[in-house]
Amino acid sequence: MSNLQIGLAVAGGLVLAAVVAHGAWTSRKNAPRQPTLETPPEGGQILPQEPVLDGEVISPGGSPEIVFPALQRRPAMDALIDVIATLSLESSALAVSGEAAIAAMPATRRAGTKPFSIEGLNTTSHEWESPMPGQRYSSFQAGVQLANRSGALNEIEYSEFVVKTHAFADAINATPEFPEMLDEVARARELDQFACAHDAQLGFTIRALNASWSPGFIHQHSGRLGFVAGAIAGRMVLPASAEGLPPVLVLSFDSQAAMAEDPAQSAIREVSLHLDVAQVQRTEDAFVRMREAALGLAKAMDGVVTDDDGQPLEPQTMEAIGSELENLYNTLEQRDLAAGSPLARRLFS
Repeated sequence: MSNLQIGLAVAGGLVLAAVVAHGAWTSRKNAPRQPTLETPPEGGQILPQEPVLDGEVISPGGSPEIVFPALQRRPAMDALIDVIATLSLESSALAVSGEAAIAAMPATRRAGTKPFSIEGLNTTSHEWESPMPGQRYSSFQAGVQLANRSGALNEIEYSEFVVKTHAFADAINATPEFPEMLDEVARARELDQFACAHDAQLGFTIRALNASWSPGFIHQHSGRLGFVAGAIAGRMVLPASAEGLPPVLVLSFDSQAAMAEDPAQSAIREVSLHLDVAQVQRTEDAFVRMREAALGLAKAMDGVVTDDDGQPLEPQTMEAIGSELENLYNTLEQRDLAAGSPLARRLFS
């Protein structure tokens, strides 16, 4: 083999090696970023956190601790957001058992798109409650919600409420008394107008500047900020400080990427932070924590915080949003619908 041939062979090998190296470098650069192995506590080990129900938190022992119990006592009816009909038993000397009241309940607890409910006055505690086995009730009341995010109570829904209440009253030998329909429908429209004008749901998006992210990478960094996995793939929540309350913030990303056969190879380029203002108590400082979480994730994951249109959010814009929220909190409190209260959570649902 001549010197020329040898030289060409060497040059060709170098070019091939360079191409292979560049391909490997490019592939590595474009691959989704993976979580780093953290040092476990002394005597312990790091275990991956499995997805759990929204509101569950994995305890140190590995078992779920329910933070948002699935079964909660429904908030009592309130004339502020409910139409309430009274049901008087035919004989004041008699009481109805909880079992009989439950058997007389309608199959569905809605009138159209509005929650429908029945409460009884417990003869022992003298408190209104949803009928329970083993208890007795001296009177009842039925209610339908005036408004929710589906809109205001209308005449058809009011009529369905009347029909269901009459059926229950007949079953327990009671006489119902209803408010005037037109008055209640007008009240529902006014409440709905107020709710629509004061329903704030905020969203931030954190977008990758360079390399994409794997689900594990997102879980690791959001977990450091207090987020825990929810039941829905691609969803994490920041729990409230008290049990039984909705999460303060919700973080979400592509659910298909989270459910992929090999999630480590899923390339995610954005995650969203969501705050449902009316559902979270003011004392949680939800917007401050939302802002801190967004900026913290953007810094840790090499991203940028934007609005829904992809425009970067400047500090002064966030400050303006925070000021507007303080005014909103004040308005809701003046209307006796403080953010995070049982009534506000029902109205804004």
